[in-house]
Amino acid sequence: MGTALDIKVKRANKVYHAGEMLSGVVVVSGKDSVQHQGVSLTVEGTVNLQLSAKSVGVFEAFYNSVKPIQIINSTIEMVKPGKFPSGKTEIPFEFPLHMKGNRVLYETYHGVFVNIQRALLPKFLIRGHLNSTNCVITQPLTGELVVESSEAAIKSIELQLVRVETCGCAEGYARDATEIQNIQIADGDVCRGLSVPIYMVFPRLFTCPTLETTNFKVEFEVNVVVLLHPEHLITENFPLKLCRV
Repeated sequence: MGTALDIKVKRANKVYHAGEMLSGVVVVSGKDSVQHQGVSLTVEGTVNLQLSAKSVGVFEAFYNSVKPIQIINSTIEMVKPGKFPSGKTEIPFEFPLHMKGNRVLYETYHGVFVNIQRALLPKFLIRGHLNSTNCVITQPLTGELVVESSEAAIKSIELQLVRVETCGCAEGYARDATEIQNIQIADGDVCRGLSVPIYMVFPRLFTCPTLETTNFKVEFEVNVVVLLHPEHLITENFPLKLCRV
C-alpha cells in the first residue's frame, strides 16, 4: 500500500451534540511523497429504515416508500492541491455540527428496523457502467469501473450478486434478500484512471430468469462494493432483469 489515510476526532468517546464543534485530524501516512488534488472532508448523518426478513405486510409497504432521511451534510476544504511529504502528515479540522433545515440531531442508534448513524467520509470519485441490466442468463454481466480519485486508499472492489425472493398473499408478504455470489474484481489500492473490467458469470444453480407471479417473485440485483481504508464502505445497487433466449 502506497498511502494510507485515517480520520481521528479529539474526543475519545466520540459523543457530540448539535451546535458543538467537531474537531480532529486527518492523518496521511506513506513511505514516499505523493501528489494530490486537494483534501476535503464530508460529515454525513442519516436515518435508515432496515427491513427484517421476518417482517410481512404493512410494515414492508411502509418501508418501501421511505428513503433514508438525511439530518446533516457538511463539507469543508482542508488542503489545496499539492504534495504530501513522506512519513506522517496530520491535517487539523474543525467545524460546527449544524442540522439541515429544521432537522433534529438524533442520538446514534442501531436497532432491528431503524439505524441512526453519522460518518466522516473521505472524498472520492468513481465512475463506471454496466453494459446492460437486462441480461441473458447464459451470458456474463460485463462493464467497467474507473477510480478517478480517492483520498483514502482502496482495500478492495467487489461484485455482490443478490437474489430477492418475495412470497405472499392478500394478508401480507415477506421479502428476503440473499447474497448468492461475491467476486473480487480489484485487490489493494487501484491505480487512478485505470479501467477495471466487470465480468461476472451467473451461477447456474442459484439463478433463474426473473419471475413475477400472483403469489411470488424472484428478482436479482448486483452491488458494486468499494472498501476504503480504514473501514469505509461504498455500495451502489443495480437491479437486474434476467432472461433466457
